Amino acid sequence: MARVKIVLNMNSGFPKKTALTVLTFLVLVAVPELLPALKNYRSLDFGRIGSLLDLPLPKPTEVAEAVAAAALRPAGANAKNAASHPTGAGAKIFLSPGEFTNPKQLLDPSGEMDKFYSSLGALSGGQSQGVHILHYGDSPTTADLITADARSLFQRQFGDGGLGFVLVAKPWAWYNHRGIDMSASADWTIDIGGLSQIRDGRNGLGGVSFVGRNGASAKWKLRDRSHTRAEIAYLSQPDGGEFSLEADGKMIGTASTAGETGSPGFSQFDIPEGAREFALKVTRGPVRLYGVDFRKGAAGVVYASLGVNGANITLLSKTFDQKHWTAQLQHYQPSLVIINYGTNESGFSDFVDTTWGGELRRVIRRLRAALPGTSILLMSPMDRGDKDSGGNIVTLAALPRLVAMERQIAVEEHVAFFNTFEAMGGVGTMARWYASEPRLVGSDFIHPMPAGARIVGELLFSAIHKGYDDYRGAPEGAPLTTATPSTGAPERGNMQGAPINSERVTERAPGKGLDKGIDKAEPVGLQQSPAANTDDSGKKESKPPSADSTKTEENVP
Repeated sequence: MARVKIVLNMNSGFPKKTALTVLTFLVLVAVPELLPALKNYRSLDFGRIGSLLDLPLPKPTEVAEAVAAAALRPAGANAKNAASHPTGAGAKIFLSPGEFTNPKQLLDPSGEMDKFYSSLGALSGGQSQGVHILHYGDSPTTADLITADARSLFQRQFGDGGLGFVLVAKPWAWYNHRGIDMSASADWTIDIGGLSQIRDGRNGLGGVSFVGRNGASAKWKLRDRSHTRAEIAYLSQPDGGEFSLEADGKMIGTASTAGETGSPGFSQFDIPEGAREFALKVTRGPVRLYGVDFRKGAAGVVYASLGVNGANITLLSKTFDQKHWTAQLQHYQPSLVIINYGTNESGFSDFVDTTWGGELRRVIRRLRAALPGTSILLMSPMDRGDKDSGGNIVTLAALPRLVAMERQIAVEEHVAFFNTFEAMGGVGTMARWYASEPRLVGSDFIHPMPAGARIVGELLFSAIHKGYDDYRGAPEGAPLTTATPSTGAPERGNMQGAPINSERVTERAPGKGLDKGIDKAEPVGLQQSPAANTDDSGKKESKPPSADSTKTEENVP
């Protein structure tokens, strides 16, 4: 890349702020080009600038052909036909969500999900006030990508129980929870699990805590005015301070966080009818808060998106204090916990081959000890791409091995497994997504665009719903049971946008363990991409992802 020397004369009449903004932009664009370690943060692909002038638009016939091909494609052909898609520079692929509507990748030979399906059935039958889902993950979960779409589908199907758990403030600029706008004062001290300064493992349900003193404040603006209750989660401490909560400018209550050292605390507040703007203020410090849980009076599903940016499996296996996490989990009483890591780990082959499996098993055992009656679903990472020496986008070498290992662990530990990687197309998916119109993944070949996230969210929901249909014995092709969001009462009908037709992939027989319908998958070995896992000098990395090395005492092996 050619070096450009920029000289700014601040006395020339050119606006200073404009000049500094332009200079900052140029630096942000140039630094990832000069430092290989930051290649995933490139904001501009110089090799594709010429294509911007071309402004290619998909022809109607091309779109029609792609959709028709998807409709005629046999079940499971996404992965098998991955190599048939062009992935070279300049190739354009016009994809439709119709290519990703076959929910064939939920494996549950031991019936782990039956507990969750029973909860859904009770909710649909008017015998339950709600079903709570916790979804732990990394950066896509942090931005409420995938999870927001899955949440929307669950709530349209089974009733809307409310927004659920939201952090006090934004630890990252892109932190998001669909349906709520957030803001906060700058005087909070934010402590993130895995990067913790406090290092006690007590960071609440979502892995992040917020320490504030007098005057610290946080605001939430809800788009839906029908919530009836707000619950603030905090850490009780002998010197704990107090906070107040306002709704539409009127005080609705105060709470003290003084109490036993290190014990979780929760304060509930009734929400006035129609209120949508909430303000929390620290009136006496210090307080250590975790988040707010917004609920509705109607029965329905609550789906919590619990993402920590850059997280890996060790966040749950080592960083979280077991006693504290157990208390959090038991308070929120989830019917289903989804564990969705692996993307960050896949860049470290040695970690995948030597450490990943053991840490995942440890998380499962921790959850089993805390929530013996709750279903556990392992959700594999999406495909992750990188450029090889020829400039082609290829699947990271360790990723298929990680997914195969996760699948085998799910079988051995008797938990359910959703193969996101294969459901979205398997090897080479991110190359196709990046070349597609519209583009479905960002230029890092990791983070999905909103349209791509919607595809994955629909795949997850469709697979779980197909399992629920099988559990309740619904005939193939029967209409879905939908719930009216205002009352939670079920009615018959079809839900738009939810792909539900699929073929059964898991068969269970009492006392027979694995059924012959589950094929034995061996780890897939691929050649290591020359561009993968390099530091500034170009040397390959073999260290595991960084994580808070603090180990907490627990009784779980």
